[in-house]
Amino acid sequence: MNTRRREFLRRATALTAGGLVANLDLFSLSAWAQTALSDYKALVCVFLYGGFDGNNTVVPLDTAGYAQYAAVRTSASGINIAQANLLPIQPSNLATPYGLHPTMAGLQTLFDERKLALVANVGTLVQPITKAQYLPGLIPTSLYSHSDQQAQWQSSVSNSISRTGWGGRIADAVAAANAATTFPTVTSLSGTALYLNGSTGTPLALPTSGSFGLSGIGTSASQVARFNAVNAILGLDRANELVASAADITKQAIDLSAMVNGIVSNTNSSIRDLFTGFPSNNSIAQQLYQIAKLIEARGTTGAKRQVFFASLGGFDTHGNQTATLDNLFGQLAPALKAFYDATARLGVANQVTSFTLSDFGRTLQPASGGGTDHAWGNHQFVIGGAVNGGAMYGSYPTLAMGGPDDAEKRGRWIPTLAVDQLGATLARWFGVATGDLATVFPNLQRFPSSDLGFLNLS
Repeated sequence: MNTRRREFLRRATALTAGGLVANLDLFSLSAWAQTALSDYKALVCVFLYGGFDGNNTVVPLDTAGYAQYAAVRTSASGINIAQANLLPIQPSNLATPYGLHPTMAGLQTLFDERKLALVANVGTLVQPITKAQYLPGLIPTSLYSHSDQQAQWQSSVSNSISRTGWGGRIADAVAAANAATTFPTVTSLSGTALYLNGSTGTPLALPTSGSFGLSGIGTSASQVARFNAVNAILGLDRANELVASAADITKQAIDLSAMVNGIVSNTNSSIRDLFTGFPSNNSIAQQLYQIAKLIEARGTTGAKRQVFFASLGGFDTHGNQTATLDNLFGQLAPALKAFYDATARLGVANQVTSFTLSDFGRTLQPASGGGTDHAWGNHQFVIGGAVNGGAMYGSYPTLAMGGPDDAEKRGRWIPTLAVDQLGATLARWFGVATGDLATVFPNLQRFPSSDLGFLNLS
């Protein structure tokens, strides 16, 4: 294969999350116990890169609990949130009141409306462990490493390297629901990520603005000739499986562009009126806005099951945490609220569930410069009309350094729930057959429950 053609394929695969071609499993297929799924459902993963500070996201408001928090995060630490500034919520299943970060008014509203659930102290786990078992082999590999923990959150595999992610494996498990369409089950508005990788499907990556497709293609003679030349190049070297797979991904993207471009670039008044409330200068809001447009166009795409991926970065707050979180949570909370409201206006709020993931939590103990360091267990949000909201699932840790929930002496919480359990609960709701859960989440059998109860499965 000559250099020019190799470069063409390299650039062209950027049309999809198909820069994933090197990770495609071309030979092994799983036998999924799929059942007929005729309704529509979507899962929307919002990954918060850097590891956000859950200790300043959900804070105890009772006198004793807040006193524990403030004894470590003192007013002089630079990261204390005054008790009066926290947004109060009362989990229906607990006696203890809690407070959300002051920028999260929209999420407070969703919690009060029982459209948002909190999953407390969830994290990467090899197996359930206690403080006494905090030992190599029983804890995740490279526990406080960004790249390793991002991979483990996205793969649900914490004791080895995984080539696939649980979003991609969920898509594989329900692929039969989309048999009538060529539209991919998995779509990213944030480039490539391990979470997207399955064994049989090919993810699609879309821009947050502008158009989707090949530039310079039209109806003039030269443009038609250029397009024909592209298709001819894609038909060469079919004997090489890797080259053929790369070409097929590119051809799929080109074929999809005729449909997708009209959806993602649509800015007509009816779309604007339908999706009001998305801040224009907000990257995560614009990603969710495009996802909402794709959900609205489900009749055009023909998809019955869709897995989406969006992300927001910058949460590695070793310093200047207060201002950074005010900014980032000030983007995230309005975006999540606007997205839920859009699904409600579309009449699909009960059919769309969004949720957050992140590298890890952060130490209760402040770091110098008004920041925090890498930790472990963290609190995540789950939002949607099918969510059994207004409640907290799992056990909120005791905020005591060196206490029963601290892996060390800095306020690194040992998770009491595994990402496997969080993901399996979402997968069950999505329609993954019970017999397929062990394939989607290989270590799930090590944990006591595969349904945490935060979704209405009926």
